[in-house]
Amino acid sequence: MAPVTDPAPPPASPQRLVIRDLGLQPYIETWHRMRDFSQQRGPTTPDELWCLQHPPVFTQGQAGKAQHLLAPGDIPVVQCDRGGQVTYHGPGQLVIYLLLDIRRLGLSARALVSTIEQSLINVLGQSNIPAQIRDKAPGVYTDKGKIASLGLRIKRGCSYHGLALNLDMDLSPFNRINPCGYSGMAMTQVRDYQTQPVFQQWQQRLLAQLQEALAYTEVETVSESSHRTQ
Repeated sequence: MAPVTDPAPPPASPQRLVIRDLGLQPYIETWHRMRDFSQQRGPTTPDELWCLQHPPVFTQGQAGKAQHLLAPGDIPVVQCDRGGQVTYHGPGQLVIYLLLDIRRLGLSARALVSTIEQSLINVLGQSNIPAQIRDKAPGVYTDKGKIASLGLRIKRGCSYHGLALNLDMDLSPFNRINPCGYSGMAMTQVRDYQTQPVFQQWQQRLLAQLQEALAYTEVETVSESSHRTQ
């Protein structure tokens, strides 16, 4: 008689999603945490979206060039493993990290980028803010400038890092860099179109768009926002 073996666990449903509301979190610790999550995940690990804000920080992508850091001053600069050049994160900017098994979702890297961009365009359109993409310049733009940035890392068929939507923040640190490697790139934010945008409302709208676009039907929300950086 053949030995009895336990059946292999079924793969995680591509429709299952965990959303983590993290509040204000330091960049380096969060980057290491999502990198570790992506390295350790297996075929049954649910996808996750992490929603947060960062204290002021400039981040350089893998191929980031020092020439695009004009005058960082007292704002720290972190060299990380996402794609793209230099960008700025700070309070009042909605960051969503997408920790997805894109092979399980049946998406290419390009299709994931397009899905993120279209979700941002749809959410902005709900508030009558016309937005569009530009050829060879990932992100989302309005008539006043760049309003959302993208930067991803794809490893072993899984993504991490993600998007940053400028809501209601101090944009002046962008003047200390060439945003995303473009000299003179104008930056804008939702506050330039809408008085006092409510952070949680925008977060929920964008999460709903991403959830629909990626066809998730089973969603668990975990709040960790009490763990805030001081």
